[in-house]
Amino acid sequence: MRQFTQGFYGYVFAMLVCLGIVGVFLLITPQSRTQHIPRVDYSITLSNLRRDAPYEVRAPEPVPAGWTPNSSEVDKNAHVTWRLGFATAGKSHAMLAQSDEPAAQFANRIANSDKVVGSRQINGLTWQERYREDKKQRTLVSLQPGVTLVVTGLAGWDELSQLAASLKAQPKTAPAQTTGAVPSPIPS
Repeated sequence: MRQFTQGFYGYVFAMLVCLGIVGVFLLITPQSRTQHIPRVDYSITLSNLRRDAPYEVRAPEPVPAGWTPNSSEVDKNAHVTWRLGFATAGKSHAMLAQSDEPAAQFANRIANSDKVVGSRQINGLTWQERYREDKKQRTLVSLQPGVTLVVTGLAGWDELSQLAASLKAQPKTAPAQTTGAVPSPIPS
């Protein structure tokens, strides 16, 4: 037994035992081969934005087939900004961002570029094309009265155009009103 616990052969034997235990562990541990993409429900955020945003909110209607909304973030500090992220059907990433922040400032920041490389017409709107080579980031920008729309991500132009084409203006909703109930007078 002493030969298995000392010297070079002891070291080799201990390593083989450890590797065997790890191998058995890997065989019996359940492993998932599917990719898990978190899904978010942005309906409440959209409802609140329709009421609170000083601009006409746009949202995908319907969400393109095979796409999964996976993030939704609202920033109401100085301006109302909504970012809605998607895992696309092509296993890439796309994001819709819209804000009443000054147009050039917002578009440049979200696109990571101020260089327009082209334009395209989507559903009657002109969208600027921007491309940042080092990040492989493609961006479509539409400057609308009171709001700037940005569709960006690592997705291809076709997928970004598909997201831009799915955008529909959401009707403004009235703020919820609280009524101060005044008791009716009691007849005497």
